[in-house]
Amino acid sequence: MATDPEPWLRLVHAPGVGSARRQRLLARYGDARSIASAPHTELRELGLDSAGIAVIHGEERPAAIARELAWAEAEDCHLLTPDNPSWPGNLAALADPPALLYVRGDPEVLDQPALAIVGSRHPTPAGAETALELARHLAAAGLVIVSGLALGIDGAAHEGALAANGLTVAVAGTGLDRVYPARHADLARRLTAEGAMVSELPLSTRPSRTAFPRRNRIVTGLCLGTLVVEAAPRSGSLISARHTLEQGREVFAIPGSIHNPLARGCHQLIREGAKLVETADDILEEIAPLLTRPPAPAASDTEAATGAAGEPADDPDDARVLAALDWDPRGVDEIATRSGLAPGAVASVLLRLELDGVIHAAPGGLYQRR
Repeated sequence: MATDPEPWLRLVHAPGVGSARRQRLLARYGDARSIASAPHTELRELGLDSAGIAVIHGEERPAAIARELAWAEAEDCHLLTPDNPSWPGNLAALADPPALLYVRGDPEVLDQPALAIVGSRHPTPAGAETALELARHLAAAGLVIVSGLALGIDGAAHEGALAANGLTVAVAGTGLDRVYPARHADLARRLTAEGAMVSELPLSTRPSRTAFPRRNRIVTGLCLGTLVVEAAPRSGSLISARHTLEQGREVFAIPGSIHNPLARGCHQLIREGAKLVETADDILEEIAPLLTRPPAPAASDTEAATGAAGEPADDPDDARVLAALDWDPRGVDEIATRSGLAPGAVASVLLRLELDGVIHAAPGGLYQRR
């Protein structure tokens, strides 16, 4: 049964009431209605000024509250409060849960078994495909895929879940009346049709550096665990991994080439105890007991993780170029030296192999196996 969100909206929009003060108020009074009934003198003693108290008591009503209540009247828009039976149980367990969730789509999706997939905004082609294929397989197995709608690994994870006709949730670092980045507007529309977009930020909130770390704790807080795919040693993805550990959830990481700087963050996590992931089964065996339905079997080799295509047969030049390639990016001259073919012949073979889907063209004129 839905609950009245207005007391919670007053708490969110009250001047001078940030996250830390809001948590202190909730710890003392339990919920927004009780805070709204608290005597003026008590709220004063807790550090609120007259302007904040007037909003909490309903004596003043910011225009934003009316706008957000009107927004929630749309069929796919919801204001979800902690006293609502649909509030996600995983979020309720956090030390600093949001006071309110703005939701577009199906709020029931938020309480289903889920995995966060995060990583670089500028992944290698192989990293993006790994994220997409793992998300596709895990969504088909029954997991909701949660990420942050960012470019790179986030977008690939959402697309992978949609490719499996699975469910995916995007946690935004802005108000839900805008999409950031704008180029993901179509992706946001498609995932909202079956899954959901979520934010704890009021409508009209623009992107900012301070919003995204708090966004990340909701990404991980909704989930049973977090998978990191390509991350630099100092990155938001490693902050998400720390959130996951603090929340008592599982951390998974994809290893990579020692020459790939985006693999170093994952290697750091693995050294610190994250589970090394080579296939989807490495994740499913950890969290399958918590799924609502039995997981689908993973592919028997690394294809579920890498999306590896079949290699072309028989052509001797193709075979020599493939033997000279591995999963580290290589330039044409290096491939020519390794294969014994002329650079022009190598370039022709590389084009053919790329069109066949066997190799990737990496930035800088480099190539690697797929």
